[in-house]
Amino acid sequence: MEAVCVALWRARSKKQERERLAALAGEASADAAVAMGAEAAQADGAAQPDNAAQDGTADGGTAEGGTAEGGGTAGAGTAVAEPLDTGTIGQAGEPGTAQPSGADAAEVDEAPPPAPPDLTAAAFFDVDNTMMVGASIFHFARGLASRKYFTASDLAGFAMQQLRFRVGGKEGNVDGIREQGLSFVAGATVEQLNDVGEEIYDELMADKIWAGTRALAQMHLDAGQRVWLVTATPVELAAIIARRLGLTGALGTVAESVDGVYTGRLVGDLLHGRAKAHAVRALAAREGLNLRRCTAYSDSQNDVPMLSVAGTAVAVNPDAELRDTARARGWEIRDFRTGRKAAKIGVPSVLGAGAVAGAVAGAVAHRRR
Repeated sequence: MEAVCVALWRARSKKQERERLAALAGEASADAAVAMGAEAAQADGAAQPDNAAQDGTADGGTAEGGTAEGGGTAGAGTAVAEPLDTGTIGQAGEPGTAQPSGADAAEVDEAPPPAPPDLTAAAFFDVDNTMMVGASIFHFARGLASRKYFTASDLAGFAMQQLRFRVGGKEGNVDGIREQGLSFVAGATVEQLNDVGEEIYDELMADKIWAGTRALAQMHLDAGQRVWLVTATPVELAAIIARRLGLTGALGTVAESVDGVYTGRLVGDLLHGRAKAHAVRALAAREGLNLRRCTAYSDSQNDVPMLSVAGTAVAVNPDAELRDTARARGWEIRDFRTGRKAAKIGVPSVLGAGAVAGAVAGAVAHRRR
């Protein structure tokens, strides 16, 4: 009997520790997302006077077509080759296009004005097999391997996980694959990872974006809502993906760095499972979001905690378990693996509201030992 009690106590303690680390990971990810968003906004603000001067608007006027209107922090760096039908997603006018005047201007169809910002509603998208075909960390690992960050034999474990992921639709040993992936960047600088991440996105990720999921994200942006990615991939890489897709930002795993150099350890835990739910709650508190008005998207049963904190949950390319859960709970299911066209999207229902909100997990960043 005593042995049973000890075993139960240890199991409870382990569960509590995992929950604590998940909360810390969520807090750290939300802090990183907010900080990156502030840095991007500051950079954009600093660049605007130069752009205005070049366009002859230094007197305070606004250049025609000089800035793209959007729901998030979409930048000009989103012109990346993707398997998308550009006719299904609205695009800003070309900055260098001459503007008609007088009678000619009246004959030109004006683009509809952008929706006013909806500051309390947002959308949260998982990345792996939801926004992107396969696992983003595997694609990143391939790019690092080609740059001699590690050997081909180190990549073998990633390849097996990717095979299981693509065939079975499940993430498998997430702790193993992502812990291993983060350890590969130990000793590299944050600046190096950002530079390499930009290159790897163009080489290995841009053509793996699900057009249907990208259109769903654009739908939220067009409604004036912000859109964040939520992934166990390192937050710096997740932010690159979000920016290249024209989204607001990203919540991702925070890898510890000292003086700009990665240690190979994590802050808190992997942003996976319950940690994603903590991150979404923490970001909602920081950004003033009403979670009942938010929408979450994922393909995995592992993300049920995140899906459950949003008012509306949508299963995208779901694994078998999530499909069953979605049917049981009345969640929408979108499966773009069957060749369904991205244009066939239930806009009213996807932008609907549910009934669950959460509280912030209060903690500070934790150095994992």
